[in-house]
Amino acid sequence: MSWRMDETYIKVKGKWVYLYRAVDRFGDTIDFMLFKHRDKAAASTFFKQAIDTNGFPNKVVMDKSGANYAGLENINMLLLLAGLLSFIEICQMKYLNNIIEQDHRFIKKITNPMMGFKAFHSAQATIDGIETAHMIRKGQLSDENIPAYKQFMALAG
Repeated sequence: MSWRMDETYIKVKGKWVYLYRAVDRFGDTIDFMLFKHRDKAAASTFFKQAIDTNGFPNKVVMDKSGANYAGLENINMLLLLAGLLSFIEICQMKYLNNIIEQDHRFIKKITNPMMGFKAFHSAQATIDGIETAHMIRKGQLSDENIPAYKQFMALAG
């Protein structure tokens, strides 16, 4: 399984924060996480959470971001220290990342008219809801042919 990983920007209290996101090669959302900083620690935390919930990918495609590369290298070092011989292949090529770049459009379409958030925790809660609704629309949360509104009601209830 290969992932496409990228981050996008969201405004909170007039400052940019970073929404890390990963999708698989079919465009299904793997994971997402909001951070105040864009650095190695944030990328490592994101990859740990994504791997904990979805398992190890064979390959991760990302853009030329040094922080994301360093975060995934950190994960590979942890695998080496744990005695595992399989590493996650890192592919840095921005054109292979078009799937996630297009997926960002949906999030931006909803958050841009809001003109930012007043608090980080409210931004996290809102992004959680937006991402969940997007996953329902993509048909990720149900194997059956259940309408999106019924899936949302089942999650809310």
